[in-house]
Amino acid sequence: MKRILVAGELNVDLVFRDCQAFPAPGREVLAEDALVVPGSSSMICAMGLARLGNPVAFAGKVGVDGWGGFCVSALQGAGVDVAAVRRDPALRTGITASFSTRSDRALVTFAGAIGALRAADVSDELLGSADHLHVSSYYLQGGLRPELKSLFVRAGKLGLSTSLDPGFDPVERWGDEWHDLLAQVDLFLPNDVEIAGISGCAGMLDGLRALDNGRTRIVAKRGRHGCATLDGAGGLLESPAFAVDAVDSTGAGDSFDAGFLHAWLRGLPLADAMRWGNACGALSTRGVGGTARQADEAEAKALLGRAA
Repeated sequence: MKRILVAGELNVDLVFRDCQAFPAPGREVLAEDALVVPGSSSMICAMGLARLGNPVAFAGKVGVDGWGGFCVSALQGAGVDVAAVRRDPALRTGITASFSTRSDRALVTFAGAIGALRAADVSDELLGSADHLHVSSYYLQGGLRPELKSLFVRAGKLGLSTSLDPGFDPVERWGDEWHDLLAQVDLFLPNDVEIAGISGCAGMLDGLRALDNGRTRIVAKRGRHGCATLDGAGGLLESPAFAVDAVDSTGAGDSFDAGFLHAWLRGLPLADAMRWGNACGALSTRGVGGTARQADEAEAKALLGRAA
């Protein structure tokens, strides 16, 4: 099994389910349920990889506060190595509050330590203990973002493969650095909205072609429509989604990343890796939050077998 290092952000989600209405100034509303769950893209992916049986280490930063302790404990409980998670008394751990009604959802986020990780925090010694480096939430990781190319270069020189999930750009500028950055990335895992923003192309196929550099495997996540990538002739290779009784889609794309990486790092064919991603993304929606019902290897294989 390949050893995986996830370098990323850590935060918690406070989930208020089935609110009577969204809060308004001067008003109080009741929710049917409330939970505290692991919240960050990087954290959800790392826990999903560990749940599938992969050896995973995490490099990140949190505050010396209760929420930071919650994040570290959640990673440890999932079997993730947290030796490279730093608790900094100058930082406060990030929090997202999610308010859902029967028809919609609203989010409020305090970023806190989310952008504090730097490339220098990921040493060559730490990289040398892994076979693969994964990074999520490119746009939220303000400290790491301008140094990410150099981190990927270092990882490549040390023999690691690399993957990147960009996440959504909150200011929707998207940037023009992608040609140079993707030249150092083996696997790129955006969703269809992110493909459009980064490439500037309205159509997904055009977006995939515009970003294609002949080296990076780009797999577009499409939610209920599964996923897609380019075939050898520049056409669209699609893999359909799996139907499950979904409760909450939070973090499904991060669980897709875990499933795809689980198969891809074992050398399975591309079509199989896409199906593993779709299966793990779908199965993660069975519970509230991104990690409550992530699939183990047996569950994923059972779904894949039923759909064969």
